[in-house]
Amino acid sequence: MMKMPSLKPLLIPLTAITAGSALLSYKLFNFAFKRVDYVPATSKEKQKYADQYYDYVDWFHSVPSEDWYLNENQPDHKMVATYIPAKVATQQTVIIAHGYKGNRETMANYAKMFRNMGFNVLTPDDRGHGDSAGDYISFGWLDRLDYLQWIDRVIEHVGVDSQILLFGVSMGGATVEMLSGEHLPDQVKAVIADCGYSSVEEELTYLLKKQYHLPEYPVEPMVSEINKRATGFGLANASSIKQLEKNQLPILFIHGEKDTYVPAYMAYENYHATHAPKQIWIVKGATHAESFWKNPKDYQERIGTFLNTYM
Repeated sequence: MMKMPSLKPLLIPLTAITAGSALLSYKLFNFAFKRVDYVPATSKEKQKYADQYYDYVDWFHSVPSEDWYLNENQPDHKMVATYIPAKVATQQTVIIAHGYKGNRETMANYAKMFRNMGFNVLTPDDRGHGDSAGDYISFGWLDRLDYLQWIDRVIEHVGVDSQILLFGVSMGGATVEMLSGEHLPDQVKAVIADCGYSSVEEELTYLLKKQYHLPEYPVEPMVSEINKRATGFGLANASSIKQLEKNQLPILFIHGEKDTYVPAYMAYENYHATHAPKQIWIVKGATHAESFWKNPKDYQERIGTFLNTYM
């Protein structure tokens, strides 16, 4: 009878591989999901807009505004937002969702644009960002629940005749896409999502290959399980596509043609998943979150055309 080879020589390297994958997954989770209390430097492509950006930031801090809160007396759950009333009283309000590791200040250019268009503006800090509580970044999935409360606050403040626009860029784009699949008040009229990803799972898998040259397995499932234990949801649940399939609001998708952080094909995935009235604008030559900066006038005009149709 043939003697079976011993498995002992294989167990040590297999154990080492598993341990190595687990350690790598924890490091990636901490890097990607754990809050940081600073805004990372922007990409090289957008450094040339720095002077314009800081002019918008100066405006943001000088314009008349109010601080709004959710769960104000609960330090571990407190959410913070800035409300900027329109120059002329209006019932139209835009709620602006910021990007990954950003905060409400980093959306100053969009806040000024919409205020110039006649809107009240509400810009929250998401969980794990800025002045809001939270140890982890939820990439829009849990944030969408906070935005439901921000919507209610706007209606309470502006009135039952409010007309609300949801707008977001990058992670913020995905946030409003995910939010669009919830049961929303009639006062919410339209959505604009600039360079939002199709799902957290697909975005992480893409970046693992693009930036780290790592395969999806076993790292992504491990990161997903770590996140589930830390925040309560697996990455497959956090899907813009699944939420957009339920969306009933008119939506404009904007995406940079040369986006290598959230590739443009995700915009088409989101567009095709949507059954409500929809438009898509792929901005030639624009990298990630650069569409506004390429030509602010064209950006505002394109948004204005969409709003004139649906809001």
